[in-house]
Amino acid sequence: MFNDKVIFISGGTGSFGKKYTKTLLERYKPKKIIIFSRDELKQYEMQLEFNDDCMRYFLGDVRDLDRLKQAMQGVDYVIHGAAMKQVPAAEYNPMECIKTNITGAENIISAAIFNNVDKVMALSTDKAANPVNLYGATKLASDKLFVAANNMAGSCRTRFSVVRYGNVVGSRGSVVPYFKRLIEQGATSLPITHVDMTRFWITLVNGVDFVLKNFERMAGGEIFVPKIPSARIVDLAKSLAPDLEHEIIGIRPGEKIHEIMCPSDDSFHTIEFDDHYVITPTINLFEYEHDYTQDKIGGKGQYVEPGFEYSSGANTFLSIDKLKEYDEFSEE
Repeated sequence: MFNDKVIFISGGTGSFGKKYTKTLLERYKPKKIIIFSRDELKQYEMQLEFNDDCMRYFLGDVRDLDRLKQAMQGVDYVIHGAAMKQVPAAEYNPMECIKTNITGAENIISAAIFNNVDKVMALSTDKAANPVNLYGATKLASDKLFVAANNMAGSCRTRFSVVRYGNVVGSRGSVVPYFKRLIEQGATSLPITHVDMTRFWITLVNGVDFVLKNFERMAGGEIFVPKIPSARIVDLAKSLAPDLEHEIIGIRPGEKIHEIMCPSDDSFHTIEFDDHYVITPTINLFEYEHDYTQDKIGGKGQYVEPGFEYSSGANTFLSIDKLKEYDEFSEE
């Protein structure tokens, strides 16, 4: 579906943006791929790796609506990945996080409707479910904006959906590169915030495939949640350095012991499919009606039991050997 299409990726110089770009170039023949980000050095470095004729690099900030309107001219599909993502940084710089994650989302929506974009997929996080930190709260607000944007679009063709996923193995925000750096520097122990801590675990490849598939599935208004395993952080540390001791340092500002992707309060709006869940809109979308138990590619699901919750602490866990495989896979 991406052949001869114009694809816009905000925050496109990050780990996910690069993998999206690589995947799109390998599998499809897009008319253009527009990388929109505010870091000129990262754009320069990415241009050295991805210099196909269809590639375009636009400097800009999602806080700047006029620039977004200009950059989205002629765009068919938008992947919105730009965000402030570091939990402690958001706690200490709350207004900056709000400007990027909430105002930036509003601007993406306005620019997409203005340019009659076909589909917009916003990337979210498990921290948006029952948030206890500012980052999660801003992403929950962002999710709500993108769902409601289907009403804001009115009779315009633009449709908006959200993908919510967990920790991405080996991404810049992951603990894995941090642990590896400590190991390379000769650390005698690895810092563990809490012995019971768990996280949802997904590879870049799986994350990208899930997002791209959801462009085909989406009707508008869905929050897509993949069925993925969990990792115990102590097991992760053992998989990387089995002989190193663990130093318990306490949880960071705004951190949870376990993450949630489908809260129990949303169970009345949650549909289970073979390999994912869909959280349906809690509001009426006035321009059209859709049976969310059937997606656009023939998938059929059913509503979960009332009170159902999808938590990283009550999930299938990766073994230490499997975590090693995930780490090797992330480096390919």
